[in-house]
Amino acid sequence: MQGDSKRGRFRGLTRMATAGMLVAGLLAMGGCISVNAPDKPIVIELNINIQQEVVYRLAKDADQTIAQNPEIF
Repeated sequence: MQGDSKRGRFRGLTRMATAGMLVAGLLAMGGCISVNAPDKPIVIELNINIQQEVVYRLAKDADQTIAQNPEIF
């Protein structure tokens, strides 16, 4: 039983040491990462295709025109 408690303490120390090294590594790399605003303005180009809506409206209008004037076709 006494050996089990020593293993438990060793695992706890190992986990703490690993966590400590991880924190130290993150702090060391903290100086490597920097975020700066760009010098030039950000340009966002929006190309919107409205062709589908226009074609749908024209088709609907054409159907109504054909229904009202079947003799022109």
